[in-house]
Amino acid sequence: MDTSGSILIQARCGKAVHIQRGQHVKVINTYGTQVLDTWAFNSDDVGEYMSMEHTRSINSRIYPRLGDSLVTNRRRPILTIIEATSPGIHDTVLCACNRYIYEELGAGPSHRNCEDNLHEALGELGLTIPSTPSPLNLFMNTPVRADGSIERLPPHSKPGDHIIMRADMDIVIVFSACPQDITPINGPELTPRDARFEVA
Repeated sequence: MDTSGSILIQARCGKAVHIQRGQHVKVINTYGTQVLDTWAFNSDDVGEYMSMEHTRSINSRIYPRLGDSLVTNRRRPILTIIEATSPGIHDTVLCACNRYIYEELGAGPSHRNCEDNLHEALGELGLTIPSTPSPLNLFMNTPVRADGSIERLPPHSKPGDHIIMRADMDIVIVFSACPQDITPINGPELTPRDARFEVA
């Protein structure tokens, strides 16, 4: 696949691609309001994957910053943030949405969700995993308050804001344009939208 151009992440859907070590992936929040659940896996062994638990531990903070490495469940760097134009609010705490969350919220079992998007996108590459790791939720604004509570607010990002990450090993990266249309994490209009990414 030619990864020199811009690749669409269709609203409510997922996309997975192979990226070589040293390449950069630029994720563009086209409309400024779209949250992108993001996963990365070692291309040679998908049992090694980007881990939010270990990333929080190694960086000693909830929100990753410019220059931070995102690490695997084996404590090895897998992605490093090298450029960002958004305010830098990216959630590492909440799980990927799944059918059960939408059932709790009153939607039917056929509501699209990030967990299914992950497994569908990996399946298109002939890959399977036994469970769903916690994602890096790019552009997701979920502040943790002093009392420990978590809010779900619209993104602070603007149309065209982006983040660039460097692959620190050969990886499969997966994005899901989150289908959430009940809470305002995808903006006050509650409307999931397309986003794009580029690989260089």
